[in-house]
Formats: sequence, C-alpha cells, structure tokens
Amino acid sequence: MQKPSDARKLGSAALTLLRRQVVQAVRGGMTQTQAARTFGASLRVVSKWMRLDREGGLRALKLKRRGRRAGAGCLSLDQARHIRQMVADRMPDQWKLPFYLWTRAAVASLIAREYGIEVSLVTVGRYLKAWGMSPQKPIKRAYERNDRAIARWLKEEYPLIARQAKREKAAIYWGDEMGLRSDHVSGTSFAPVGETPVIRATGQRFGCNMISAITNKGALSFMVFQGKFKASVFVAFLKRLLRQVDGRLYLIVDGHPVHRSGEVRHFVQAHKERLRLIRMPGYCPELNPDELLNQDVKTNGLGKSRPTNRGELMSGVRRHLHRRQKQPQVIKNFFQEQHVRYAA
Repeated sequence: MQKPSDARKLGSAALTLLRRQVVQAVRGGMTQTQAARTFGASLRVVSKWMRLDREGGLRALKLKRRGRRAGAGCLSLDQARHIRQMVADRMPDQWKLPFYLWTRAAVASLIAREYGIEVSLVTVGRYLKAWGMSPQKPIKRAYERNDRAIARWLKEEYPLIARQAKREKAAIYWGDEMGLRSDHVSGTSFAPVGETPVIRATGQRFGCNMISAITNKGALSFMVFQGKFKASVFVAFLKRLLRQVDGRLYLIVDGHPVHRSGEVRHFVQAHKERLRLIRMPGYCPELNPDELLNQDVKTNGLGKSRPTNRGELMSGVRRHLHRRQKQPQVIKNFFQEQHVRYAA
C-alpha cells in the first residue's frame, strides 16, 4: 500500500478509516511496527489506537471533533458569565458604548473595556454561540416607558380588575384605535431571483380609521370612520358598545388624549352604572390584545387587497371585521399570544 505523506493531513472520515485498517491488520497478525511502516503512521500512534481498540472496540476509533471548543478563549468562566449577563440585560447605549445594537464589534468593545482583553470578531462569534445567543430583530420600546408601572399593572392592578369584573359580572373589553392607508402592503410574492415583483395600484393615497374592542370570550365590536379621531367619535363608539353589550362592562384603553378628554369623562360619569373606563400604563401597546386585531386587519383585511378609492377601502375593512365577528375562536386565539396571555 502506498504510504501517505502525513496521516494528520487526512480528513476525519479518512483518518477514522485508516485507524480501523491498522487495528484490523494488527488483529490479523501484523506487528505494530509493520503496521506503522505499512500505513505510514508512527509506532506511538499505532500503540495508542490499539489501546483504544482494547478499551472500546472499533467504535472507539472514530475521530472526535478537532479544534477549539465553542466558547473557549481568553475569558475565564466568571468573566464570560458577566459579559453574557451584561449583553442580556441592557442594550449597548445603556452601558455607555457607542453602539445602537449588540453586534460582534460591540461585544468585543465591551470585553476590552471591562477586562482589557482584545478578542477578534471570530472569537466573539464563538462566545455568542456558546452563550446561546443569535442575531434577532429587536422590538422598539419608548424611552418614556415606565417599567415599574407596567410590572405593577401585570402583578397587581389587572388581577384586581379581573376579580372586580368577575364579582360584578362585567365583561372586560380591550379597545384601541388605528389608522389605515391605501398604500399599505404586507406579505411576500414569489418572483425570479433578483427581480423584485411590482404591484400595480392607484397613485392616489387615501385612508380611514377604525376603533375596535375585543374580549377573551371572542366578542368583537368596531366602528370604521373617516376623519380625525376626536372625543365625539369615541363617545359615539361607547354608545354603540353599550347598545351591543348586556350588563356592565369594563373598557381598557391606552392613554390617548381623547380617552382623557372632558367630554369622554362626562359621558363615562353619566353611565357609571354600566361603564367603567380603565387606562393602561403608557407606552406598552404590546400588552393590549386589541393590537393583534389591528395587525390582523392590516395583514389580512387590507394588505391583500388593492382599493381604488376610500369607499372600497372602508367597505373592505368592514367586511373583514364582520367576518371576524363570526369567528370568535380567532379572537380568542389573540389572547394566547405570550405577551397578552395574562388577559386570557
């Protein structure tokens, strides 16, 4: 057999095969010295392979993964844990780093600042993989967001509201408003690689607005309207809601100025026997289940149609919402999303 120049240059599969061939040759009566000479391996390594065979058989000869272990490097275990925690807890600007997002360069800069250790981007990538981190599209949160108030809402305020509603046999509705535009596009379309698909639509831009309110039981009430969202419009929606709902109801909304207006306060006070208006903490739209209905309308009600005028736009939105009223299970499923499951 022709000797290979250096067995260490073989690939994993070829080297595993060579190991087995050497061991089987020695098993067949060849001496270790003869096997080393025949197969181009050192006597020391042949002896090592025979020991592996005695301890675990041919299966033990399979080559293990070579190279540096993922996450291994200059950082100690405690240092690596500390850096990982810093990355998980806050964004770079909150640690006073000149980066907006966590990139490999940002993490390398953090390591250098904290421990004076210079690491390459490749090494940082290896660390991040070992720490169970992957690049993800971030969710935006307002600076004005009060995390303590939100935590209090989730742990104390809403559970109390739910108990009061149950005691009063009141229905809890979650409400929100949204603007819709004719040029909104959602979804994807197949096309040849490198050729972006073109959608033909009217060059005119027009829009409308909608108010909606949903419950975790699958109920949906809505109003599609034209013009600005004003107190008189919201009061009209409240009147409609009171006509559609039997008994007492709680309506949970955000802190929009209209919800705090004098006209709205007077109307709620005049109907306090049946209506209670509750405002959520500011800047936490992800905690309102009705936001998921808004996304559904944009994606499935508007995004897949091409209205040519405002009338068609409003009719299409109404049709979609009427369809959802007949599909209470779809509305219930909104409350199964992780960030609004507390309201299910």
